[in-house]
Amino acid sequence: MQLDFSTLAPVEAYRWLTSTITPRPIAWVSTCSTSGISNLAPFSFFQVISSNPPTLLINVGLKDGLPKDTARNAHETGELVVQLVSAEQAEAMNASAATLAHGISEFEHCEIASEPASLVKVQRVAGAPVAFECRVAQILPYPPESPNCQLIFAEVLLAHIDDGVLDERGRVDSARLDLVGRLGGAAYSYTRERFEMQRP
Repeated sequence: MQLDFSTLAPVEAYRWLTSTITPRPIAWVSTCSTSGISNLAPFSFFQVISSNPPTLLINVGLKDGLPKDTARNAHETGELVVQLVSAEQAEAMNASAATLAHGISEFEHCEIASEPASLVKVQRVAGAPVAFECRVAQILPYPPESPNCQLIFAEVLLAHIDDGVLDERGRVDSARLDLVGRLGGAAYSYTRERFEMQRP
């Protein structure tokens, strides 16, 4: 089978990409508006793209041609926190994906516990196994000629890592981390099953 993406409608391209490029890590992104309202939303078009400087990339789609609260807040304040989602928090993450009216906090609406970040003025998800406090390095509309999303380049300033996911050497144990990944449609995966290979 071959797919010529130039012949596919955007929704068809989305379905093929999201059902094949799996599992995708989930960025559970918290931001704060200039009026002090916290926002929380998950994004699976997400990845680490650089270690020097340490930088994450989050794709935030436009909604009805307008920026979502996550992108708007990140642009206005220059700050965000990117949490990774544990299996224990999967339901809460999914609840925070609901479309809410502008100005309503997902933390409050979904009763998700939060706590202050250390370097940025954004609440972070209490109990998240990993939380990256970030500053906005750049926001790019994409594609340039007719944007349908905003690419947020987020430089990591500080990481909060739960001691419970560390092994006896102080390194992350992927079994203890127990994250959730995004598959196609309504499907998700756990990172519980693993195997190792040594690079040649």
